[in-house]
Amino acid sequence: MPRARSRYAPDRGLTGRMVTTMFLIGLLYVVFVGVLLAALRGSWPIILIITGGMFVAQFWFSDRIAAYGMGAREVTPEQAPELHGTIDRICALADMPKPRVAIAESDVPNAFATGRSEKTALVCATTGLLRRLEPEELEGVLAHEMSHVAHRDVAVMTIASFLGVLAGIITRIALWGGFARSRPGNDPAGILLLLIPLISAVVYAISFLLTRLLSRYRELSADRAAALLTGRPSALASALTKVSGQMARIPTEDLRKAEPYNAFYFLPAFSAKESLGRMFSTHPTLEQRLDQLSRISTDLSR
Repeated sequence: MPRARSRYAPDRGLTGRMVTTMFLIGLLYVVFVGVLLAALRGSWPIILIITGGMFVAQFWFSDRIAAYGMGAREVTPEQAPELHGTIDRICALADMPKPRVAIAESDVPNAFATGRSEKTALVCATTGLLRRLEPEELEGVLAHEMSHVAHRDVAVMTIASFLGVLAGIITRIALWGGFARSRPGNDPAGILLLLIPLISAVVYAISFLLTRLLSRYRELSADRAAALLTGRPSALASALTKVSGQMARIPTEDLRKAEPYNAFYFLPAFSAKESLGRMFSTHPTLEQRLDQLSRISTDLSR
């Protein structure tokens, strides 16, 4: 018998956006592979093997790769009793199986969740976060991360980001080496080869925007679900304010190391105020998040 859903508030808006994103990404994937097959007719078995292999690797190992890249180290209840205790309380509230628990040695105050399912999920907090937050604030942050697992949007983001990564790789290869240098300019196959970099760039741009739009909504959804589950939106708001304020005190070098993983983090890390990453942020603004939590607090107080 399948396990019943968790007690996290369902979000039809998030579900609809995930389905739409996966559908559009799927269409892009079919078009992208179709163009590659048309341009490189003799190499279609290699293309299918490479793209299929990369997709499987991205889906099955991306959580491990992300956790390793962010320095996550699994800890036992004896090694981190307070962190495990908080996770245990959230699991009891949400009626969810307990994920693996990890700590990352980093002064950047943050947390993240990875995993393609509840069985493979991992929730990690940095030492900087654990040192700065009060227990109720930490509970709000971890409830936020656990909602990503409950809503399965971590797995969707992993799959959705694959095509953009692949298209980006193809674009770089085309720019560095040139697909069509060995083909005459009036050859139809050569023209198709010339179109690959352009199509790859368009696919990358579209998938980039789709994943950014989904990411921003899922962060608001996670804030909302965590606030309703714990019944303390003010604690989550306090954590957001505190973590955001502390980011300015983190060394630039540490922030630059964290920036590539912003889509996974509780709060994005930017190495500079004028960073282009802010223009295409994976998260809504702090003001948007605090405004939503304020409305939830007002509703709960009624």
